[in-house]
Amino acid sequence: MAARFRRPHRPLPEAERPPRLRLISDYPRYWAERTPAAEAVVFRNERWNYPELANRIDACARAFLAAGIRPGDRVATLSPPHPDFYVTFLAAASIGAIWLGLNPRYQIRELEYVVNDATPRLVLARTTIQDRSYRDELAALRANCPSIERLVVLDEAEPEDPAMSMAAFLETGQAVSPERLAATRAAVQSTDPCLIVYTSGTTGKPKGAIIHHHGLVHVARVQAAIWPVTPARCINNLPINHIGCIGDISCDTLVPGGALVFQEQFDPGEMLDLVARENITFFGHVPTALQLVVSHPKFATTDFSSVQIIIWEGAAAPVDLIEALRSKCPEVANAYGMTETVGSVTFTFDADQMDILADSVGWPVPDYQVRIADGDDRPVAPGTPGEVQVRGDFVTIGYWQRPDASRDLFSADGWLRTGDLAVERPDGAIRLIGRLKEMYKSGGYNVYPREIELVLESHPDVAMAAVIGMPDPLYQEVGHAFVLPHPGRTVTAETLERHCRDQLANYKVPKRFTIAAEFPMLPIGKIDKQALKNRQ
Repeated sequence: MAARFRRPHRPLPEAERPPRLRLISDYPRYWAERTPAAEAVVFRNERWNYPELANRIDACARAFLAAGIRPGDRVATLSPPHPDFYVTFLAAASIGAIWLGLNPRYQIRELEYVVNDATPRLVLARTTIQDRSYRDELAALRANCPSIERLVVLDEAEPEDPAMSMAAFLETGQAVSPERLAATRAAVQSTDPCLIVYTSGTTGKPKGAIIHHHGLVHVARVQAAIWPVTPARCINNLPINHIGCIGDISCDTLVPGGALVFQEQFDPGEMLDLVARENITFFGHVPTALQLVVSHPKFATTDFSSVQIIIWEGAAAPVDLIEALRSKCPEVANAYGMTETVGSVTFTFDADQMDILADSVGWPVPDYQVRIADGDDRPVAPGTPGEVQVRGDFVTIGYWQRPDASRDLFSADGWLRTGDLAVERPDGAIRLIGRLKEMYKSGGYNVYPREIELVLESHPDVAMAAVIGMPDPLYQEVGHAFVLPHPGRTVTAETLERHCRDQLANYKVPKRFTIAAEFPMLPIGKIDKQALKNRQ
């Protein structure tokens, strides 16, 4: 049984933190040399120690080089949370390539948009995930995305031509010498980009946030200093295109030399089984998932004695959920961050005060610069609402091929604008009160209304659409779509829901549809969404 600990109000000193390595991809080999028996990956009956993980990454990196992948090239992976994605990410990053994850929940429209925007030369993919076949989607990507030079199939020994199996792909890497691999890696800099995470904007078109090695290393070391869980053993069941999967779980467990326990699809009962069976020490998720966990019949009898801390991020947690979690583990915590900040930048520290846990996202730590600013990017007084802004050399470089959006993301003095409204409480903790953007969070996912509105307005019977978030007891917020049909036409909620499901991931599909005869309008000609909120 792992010992409980009291989290420090200040992070551990530099000397007590995990080592600061140049690249995020340097850590597997580092731990392979120092703790060769330590588990790095657990998936069902598979268990890899750090030498095996490092060797698999080397083999994949050599295959990338044999395929002509060079620094700055993009490599994409379509996979559930599985060791395959972890290996391909670290292998690509190690040779200076830029990796991106493709969410299996995406429909073909969403997949094509991301692939054509990032223009990866190489795509690695599963052909079947759960009960869904991706053969048609992969064929469409090959036909409609000209950047793709090679498709590597992760789950078939003999895929249809011109795709290549992973085994055959890895075999091509044997022609690349260890010396060439080492020389390529030596040329990669810590500030070189290694990851693109797509996050939507108010225009409805997703933007790729560019993240470098230093950012991932820095935030992982800070988290390890704030929550010094030893040994680090964490379940990874988040979508691989999410910063929570890549950064908050994968990298934050890798840097201190911990073990990732993969679960391909979130299942609360199976997650509870893993807690006890795998001696999980760091347990966390978005509040919606945790609500499903505590509501499961197994929760009451599951042994949480190995768990040192329970974390939630992505949304506020209700008091009853916090109390249920604390009944299993007295150490619970909340944190706040976003894709563009690479990881969390504020943290709660006092698990004994419900007011802090339920009504704040905690405090910034000395490693980060965080302020609340007005519309002119000037700091506001405590208690005054303003935008949360973050500054540091760890945040995103900007958005892929979006110079205007990248410029707008930062203030003139270099502070990243989060778009989240907050106030500083008398105790210095930050309380979120809303969003400057129209984005809402559903089950921990960022949902951007304009993307959904564009899909609705593509229906031939729809003249105009407006989507807003509405409170939900499970998902925190869900979408409510107001739809104005073309004159003389009719449309039903059932038709609109099917239309959305054909083109959007399920968490983006509105849970309520209202067919409107007219929309309230602002004097400038825009839809008055506040008036629509008042109609709910």
